[in-house]
Amino acid sequence: MLITSVPTPWFLSIRSNPQVNLKLFCFPYAGGGASIFHSWPKSLPTNVEVCAIHLPGRGPRMMEKPFTRMPPLIHALTQALLPHLDKPFAFFGHSMGALVSFELARHLQKQYNIIPLHLFISGARAPQIRSRARPIHGLPKRDFVRTLRGLDETPRELLESSELVQLMLPTLRADFAVCETYTYASESPLSCSISALGGLRDRRVSRAHLEAWRCQTSSSFSLQMLPSDHFFLQTAQHLFLPLLSQELRRLTSEIT
Repeated sequence: MLITSVPTPWFLSIRSNPQVNLKLFCFPYAGGGASIFHSWPKSLPTNVEVCAIHLPGRGPRMMEKPFTRMPPLIHALTQALLPHLDKPFAFFGHSMGALVSFELARHLQKQYNIIPLHLFISGARAPQIRSRARPIHGLPKRDFVRTLRGLDETPRELLESSELVQLMLPTLRADFAVCETYTYASESPLSCSISALGGLRDRRVSRAHLEAWRCQTSSSFSLQMLPSDHFFLQTAQHLFLPLLSQELRRLTSEIT
């Protein structure tokens, strides 16, 4: 696997190749970084360029202040990605990343008439469905960490390490603030197709929550449920990546 840095701090191009005909921009879950996606090219079509998004406050951008609100994050991502949308592209986002990729796709369509070929929504309720959970981003540290441990939305390996929790606490708090202060605004559906993926044992995101994404597209919609939990992209990777690869092959076959 060849990992090549591109001239922007916002994403890392994995297996960069001038012959690829589709870029897949991948958006991480709360507290996650680009490293989540480093192994993916081994299982995905060779004509797909995996572009792993680097958000501030993690990885090589650890010293940068993370965003706490959706609108400025979308504005910054737009300015960063616009020069790199020179080929057909798709978005993949898991949990928080799904919401970010959705809002970015809407902004690109509305403001620039640019739209992804496809939107892969993973482990996230449809944006028009408000969460009934009490916001946690403003809780005192001890209560915040204790609540995180009771949710399915943060990897266990992170929460089991007190050092990692201490290091990532500001970023986790900021990411939850992005999601918990988000306000959905009704707009015209996206013109790109949408695939939703979920875990059958996900306690926070149900099949109905995923099915509700159908109204966010005027194109085709599909839903796949995997026998795993919220982090099926890791815990059921042997099932998840072949599904993603199949969809990507279909998309690239349609590119003329």
